Amino acid sequence: MPLRALLRNSDLVLAVAVVATLAMMVIPLPPFLLSLLLSLNLTLALVILLATIYTGEALAFSSFPALLLIITLFRLALNVSSTRLILLHGYAGEVIQRFGEFVVGGNPVVGFIVFLILVVIQFVVITRGAERVAEVAARFTLDAMPGKQMAIDADLNAGLIDEREARRRRQEIEREADFYGAMDGASKFVRGDAIAGLVIIAINIVGGFIVGVLQQGLPWAEALRKYTLLTVGDGLVTQIPALLISTAAGLLVTRAASDSHLAEDVARQVTAHPRGLAIAAGTLAVLGVMPGLPKVPFLALAAFFGALALVVREAGRAAERAAPPPAPPRESHTPESVLQLLPLDPLEIELGYGLLSLADPERGGDLMDRVGLVRRQVALELGFVVPLVRVRDNMQLPPNKYVIKLRGAEVARGEIVPERLLALNPGAAAEEVPGIETADPVFGLPARWVAPEDRQRAELAGFTVVEPSAVLATHLTHVIRTHAHELLGRQEVRQLLDTVRQTNAALVEELVPNLLGTGEVQKVLQNLLREGVSIRDLVTILEALADWAPVTRDPERLTEAARQALRRHISRDLPLQDGKLLALTLDPALEEKLAPGPVQDPELVRRVLASLEEEGRKLVARGVEPVVVCSPPARPHFKRLTERAVPNLKVVSYSELAGDVSVEVVGTVTA
Repeated sequence: MPLRALLRNSDLVLAVAVVATLAMMVIPLPPFLLSLLLSLNLTLALVILLATIYTGEALAFSSFPALLLIITLFRLALNVSSTRLILLHGYAGEVIQRFGEFVVGGNPVVGFIVFLILVVIQFVVITRGAERVAEVAARFTLDAMPGKQMAIDADLNAGLIDEREARRRRQEIEREADFYGAMDGASKFVRGDAIAGLVIIAINIVGGFIVGVLQQGLPWAEALRKYTLLTVGDGLVTQIPALLISTAAGLLVTRAASDSHLAEDVARQVTAHPRGLAIAAGTLAVLGVMPGLPKVPFLALAAFFGALALVVREAGRAAERAAPPPAPPRESHTPESVLQLLPLDPLEIELGYGLLSLADPERGGDLMDRVGLVRRQVALELGFVVPLVRVRDNMQLPPNKYVIKLRGAEVARGEIVPERLLALNPGAAAEEVPGIETADPVFGLPARWVAPEDRQRAELAGFTVVEPSAVLATHLTHVIRTHAHELLGRQEVRQLLDTVRQTNAALVEELVPNLLGTGEVQKVLQNLLREGVSIRDLVTILEALADWAPVTRDPERLTEAARQALRRHISRDLPLQDGKLLALTLDPALEEKLAPGPVQDPELVRRVLASLEEEGRKLVARGVEPVVVCSPPARPHFKRLTERAVPNLKVVSYSELAGDVSVEVVGTVTA
């Protein structure tokens, strides 16, 4: 309980400690309390050093930079308090007195030399090295942040991690950059502490000599010895913890990520190669038998390392014997392993080797990011989550070719020049731009691959300039929209129903499976997607199905009912002009022929398509996308009649138009 209470009030404890440290610089301390605080300083430094040794990775001790500032401030406050006692009373407690007498044998000259050596070790070797490592680590960490972020986004788009894991990794990258940046600055505290130690000891010796000779009347030799001994003792008792802290800082910034602590890593890695230990033992043995060199130390160490090499080698052999035997080669031909090859990816992009840089974040490729954006955009537009898109290389393709596959079957392909930009000519380009003549892989528009330095020139000339990865992403978006109904399987429908169930449980429970099965709902949603109607308003669709399912279970009739319920969404996607729809209509005689069912007469189909083409030119001439408006019974059959010849033609019924939409008939399709 006391420990738990201490942790719960750790903020209060830290605040009191910092305020007390600042107060020590102005409030005199008795010698006993100063000795206790000096011992605490040494203990804290030792605890911090051991905590660093047992830390697996640097971020596990992320509070070290702030702790380094606090402990340095505490040590300087102790220096101020000890200086005050030494100059006022010639005594600063038992700890400083014993360090001055025992550690250096009461010899101030020896003590001063030892102090200088400790300062040189800390300032020149450890602190300088740790400062340089922290500086380089901070720079490299900041430079590597964009690449790490793109790698996380690529894993997220590929489905290897979820949003929570991606967020955790991003936070870890930010913490790592903040930590090494803070360590780069905190290392300056250690260097400043070493300089302050030299200045303080010089001030104490000179000040003590002046106080002893002029104020206390001591002989100059006795005053110099007394105050030099006390000052050196004070310097040693504070410099040793400073050395421990700077060592801990050096260990922390040079510590690579690991699953174990430093001692275990060193023991495992140093003894990983028994041959190296055996060579070292042999070298020591040769030195031991050479005349003029001491035999006992070299031969003893040779025996130790030789025995260690034997032990490590036997341990390695025992581990190999205990390891399970490798799987036989024929295991890969078992039916279970072959079954793993059978599943097909719903969507797949195969790249020639010349396009691999587009999918490599380390080489500046952003294809994976664009694929993720495509999936997000399609989800918002069409209302269902596109399955993960597999991106892989295909060395059998030409270098700059790519293929888009749907469940293993090729549905689209194109060619990209990765080192150039695609300039699309919308038909109003003012001048020609040098480049490689080509055509847009999606819509077949005239285009050319231009050099990056000609981008501004092409844009000023009226071209639309697109990045290579954007060309592929646009092609992928077109493929997904065209084949959305094929990507929506029963499993995806079940997931959509489960999502609606969270907010409209009564609706889903009434409809599935009481009125319709999952497969029947799937057919209706597929019919809507086939004609480019979004299913994002799934609640409205399910409400319409629940109303009509008791009357009919025919997917075509249910689709028409759903379309009528979605009239506002369908009307919003039509090419309206001030609330008016310029459209074609069907001849009443043709509607009568279409109402009973699909038309089977080839000659009738030919005449209808010819009339549609002729009348459609009227809308195209007015710059309007062709739309056909007809009666509800004839709508689905006319759409089926024309979808092969004119797949993007919008066919709507009068009951699918919102109340504020008026229709202006531009032409009539006849048979």
